[in-house]
Amino acid sequence: MSDKIIIGVTDCSKFDIYSKWVLSYNENVEVIQLGYKLNNFDEIEHCQGIVLTGGEDVHPKFYNKSEYYPYCYDDDIDELRDEFEFKVLTYTEQNEIPVLGICRGMQVGNVFFGGTLIPDIPTWGKFNHSKMEDKSDRYHEIIVNPSSWLNRIVNVDKGLVNSNHHQSTDRTGEGLVVSAISPDGVTEGMERLYQEGKSFLVFVQWHPERLEDQQSPFSKNLHEAFLKAIKEGS
Repeated sequence: MSDKIIIGVTDCSKFDIYSKWVLSYNENVEVIQLGYKLNNFDEIEHCQGIVLTGGEDVHPKFYNKSEYYPYCYDDDIDELRDEFEFKVLTYTEQNEIPVLGICRGMQVGNVFFGGTLIPDIPTWGKFNHSKMEDKSDRYHEIIVNPSSWLNRIVNVDKGLVNSNHHQSTDRTGEGLVVSAISPDGVTEGMERLYQEGKSFLVFVQWHPERLEDQQSPFSKNLHEAFLKAIKEGS
């Protein structure tokens, strides 16, 4: 019997970066690329964990705010991807599969659980969280709730993370709770409100797969906690 850990990683334009990060730190990991363009949803049956990757804006019709569409990037909407990833989350919830959502992954996850999004962070009166003019990631501090599950994973109350997004969560989805925020109040982490007896579910707004310091607890510890949950079958 193979001791490989098989993780499904949702398709996106930067899939290779996510895949490389998922495969790092542990040689017994295998990745399956999942996406509607690949027409391979059934492959999820082989996956012991799922990573929801970054990318396009979630269409605001899915959180009943169609009037927010003008604040989205018109060439960066993919309703078929939204629907595919909602289907993925339905499967993971029904089958207790550990999930790690990154950037858009947190946003689509929050919408799945009935939450809403801020369609453009600067317009809503927060600091700019998008990439720098030279296309590199912006960096800023985040505050981690000392009583959160995320805090037990990263084992720090504050830290520096990267940032490259213009949307964030607004009203928190049912059964979720905010676990980390930026100093200007943008949600940076979410988790289950009640963890006991439930599968691993952590959403983060930053990009652990491309933090400059890959030994940072906001990258390595997150990766290790995710793999531990898969191994334990939680």
